[in-house]
Amino acid sequence: MADPKGPPQGRFARFRKLASLSAQLGSGVLSRGVKRLAGADPSMLNKGAAEKIVATLGDLKGAAMKLGQAVSMDPELLTPEVRAILAKLQNQAPSMPYEQVRRMVEEDLGAPPERLFRDFEPEPLAAASLGQVHKAHLHGGREVAVKVQYPGIAAALTSDLDNLGFLVKALSRTSRALDGRAYFQELRDEMALEVDYRREAALARAFALAASALPDLKVPEVFEERTGERVLTLEYLPGKTLRDFVAAEPSAPERFRISRLLIRATYGPFLLTGEMHADPHPGNFVVMPDGRLGVLDFGSVKRFSPTFAAAHRRMFLKALRQQPIDVLAVCREVGFSIELPDEEAAPLIREVLQIAGRPMRSGEYDYASCQISRDTKQLFRQNAASFLKLRPPAEAVMFFRSTGGLSQNLKTLAAKGDFRAIYRELGPLAESSS
Repeated sequence: MADPKGPPQGRFARFRKLASLSAQLGSGVLSRGVKRLAGADPSMLNKGAAEKIVATLGDLKGAAMKLGQAVSMDPELLTPEVRAILAKLQNQAPSMPYEQVRRMVEEDLGAPPERLFRDFEPEPLAAASLGQVHKAHLHGGREVAVKVQYPGIAAALTSDLDNLGFLVKALSRTSRALDGRAYFQELRDEMALEVDYRREAALARAFALAASALPDLKVPEVFEERTGERVLTLEYLPGKTLRDFVAAEPSAPERFRISRLLIRATYGPFLLTGEMHADPHPGNFVVMPDGRLGVLDFGSVKRFSPTFAAAHRRMFLKALRQQPIDVLAVCREVGFSIELPDEEAAPLIREVLQIAGRPMRSGEYDYASCQISRDTKQLFRQNAASFLKLRPPAEAVMFFRSTGGLSQNLKTLAAKGDFRAIYRELGPLAESSS
């Protein structure tokens, strides 16, 4: 039975909410979005539309809210004012009342918060798509962050994914080139697992091990005795989220320093063990007082296949050394389906890598004027029919989610400096795992 105080759970109830939002926004948002896709300038959303989206998606939570988080990260799609409104979806969604939190903790861990913890703050530190976080202290004095899942969120997430799956299947029937079912299934499988906090605890421990060679990063310790399927207790990491750090208008050297740490947090564990943090919105990174970058939220850590990871390590090293890459051989090795003649496919793939690799090739790169996202989108628009015949493996979806989010965060930080040197620092990690 649905919890009356939780997010709407039924598939059609959630669909009606989204349909109502679409009606409130009207045709203006759609027309502006089409213009953006066509390369025109106007922002897809205005302030009023953004506030309506935050209100609706904040109530729905689940996959619908995750979509809003992703949109809020795109600096080219939105004005700064609109992005600031949508950024509330990253960790400032409407929260559940404390009595509900208390009940969820008692159901999952067998006792209420006041018995399990020395103290437990009733007001949440953050409220996001699947749960909210409360600050607390263990009886021994350790300061912790306790993530408590929203009641009924697993059913709500399934409903969202069912609705999205229906649209993907309908689109796939129109053309083989538009068949995105394998990619959607990858996303669905990964997102459905995020509601299991015991799994997230295991991923956090594994990610901490993968990041142990990077002492300027901090992964919080897991407290097993206060963790269950729907409650996760982690070491509390003090500091500003990346979003708040940017809002404080840091100095140019600080922006470059944090940009370096974000790159290390994304690529370091991947090059070492094939694991990557695949939910890179700014609420999941903390700039700590001691200078380290804290990494949060491990439900979307992706473990890539050995073949996928090894091929990317080799490409990474060749790119650093500015050596030629047999792009078609690498793509086929990791599982690309290529339905174009080699003489057409190779130049397109090389052009994508040329655009994406700009920061690795230049002695100084300025992310304030970065056009990687714009130029990539333009290349895809100009060659859409051909790119539909270059189909990456399903697991690449999470790789693109992570690296695309990194690029957006770096664009937001707008740092300038020797980014090639940052990637060179990571070379030994790739070599040690090759």
